[in-house]
Amino acid sequence: MQTSHLSVHFADRSALEDVDLQFLAGETTSLVGPNGAGKSTLLKCLAGMLPPTHGAVMLDDRVVDRPNPRVAYVPQRSEVDWKFPINVLDVALMGRSLRSSRVWPVPERDERAGLAALAEVGMHWHAKVQIGALSGGQQQRVFIARALLQQPEVFLLDEPFTGVDAPTQSLVVKILDDLRAAGKTIVFATHDLAMAERSSNICVLLNRRVVAAGPPADVMTVSNLHATFGGAAVSPAMAGARS
Repeated sequence: MQTSHLSVHFADRSALEDVDLQFLAGETTSLVGPNGAGKSTLLKCLAGMLPPTHGAVMLDDRVVDRPNPRVAYVPQRSEVDWKFPINVLDVALMGRSLRSSRVWPVPERDERAGLAALAEVGMHWHAKVQIGALSGGQQQRVFIARALLQQPEVFLLDEPFTGVDAPTQSLVVKILDDLRAAGKTIVFATHDLAMAERSSNICVLLNRRVVAAGPPADVMTVSNLHATFGGAAVSPAMAGARS
């Protein structure tokens, strides 16, 4: 998957400018930048949910202009209506909606697959629980299960480590590592420099434009982080940054 001169404008505000990136199979890419840097916008373009103003997203030389079963998107928790009357298993089964027409009742094979995906994230015991009754970490696990059930080639995750407990963070890291080892393409957005360095082998520093891209050890320099975050980048969290 790649972007070519990708730009997104909202009225008179620029969200992304001339972004050229390539996301390869067997690689995990972190998108790192401050709030408003365009990380979520970029993920939604990659997912075919948001049309670019200029440029394009390509998957195997074909333009991505709508949601694609080969691409799974895990939104930020803040974007989800947790009061919606739907249970955990039905949320997971949404992962099949792009690959087959949804019928009711759910075929037994799909229900078994949904329960297996929930078991992979430790949530099968909660299959009939309303999604809003779960903790933040549990909700994130369910959305990871939904993505796994879709069986995509590309996984896009928006702030998957934010607002979740340490066990869920560790589980998500393990799942992403396993998916990368299986040859999947992983892209996740984060503002956590330590998590980006720990969990990705490619880091993109983004602030509407690409500031730097490459292995975390190469791109997380003081000058690059200043260019990405401004003066706020100089903090204890940056203590290990290279000069």
